[in-house]
Amino acid sequence: MAYVRGIKNYSNVNFLASSDLQSFTTLVSDVGVTAVNGKKVVKAGTVLPTNDASAKGILYNDVDVTYGPQPGSLIVEGYILEARLPVAPSALAKTALTKITFK
Repeated sequence: MAYVRGIKNYSNVNFLASSDLQSFTTLVSDVGVTAVNGKKVVKAGTVLPTNDASAKGILYNDVDVTYGPQPGSLIVEGYILEARLPVAPSALAKTALTKITFK
């Protein structure tokens, strides 16, 4: 008897306008993240820590925070395609992210 399992398809949208970027490790919080299919995932391209004047950067990869805060890569300098982000950065966040250029 053969065993067959489903294949998960991931469709991450490329939001980088260039490969030249600077990122640092950050702790991604699980506070306020809604579970979907039993998983709490903060999507790549999310402005962190919040989408306002306190913004520090943009999350580089999806981070699963189902079991609590997890490390992630935060882009602090680079070129970003704004229209491809999961949520558009607010005007305050854009002002706070001085080394990120939105195209």
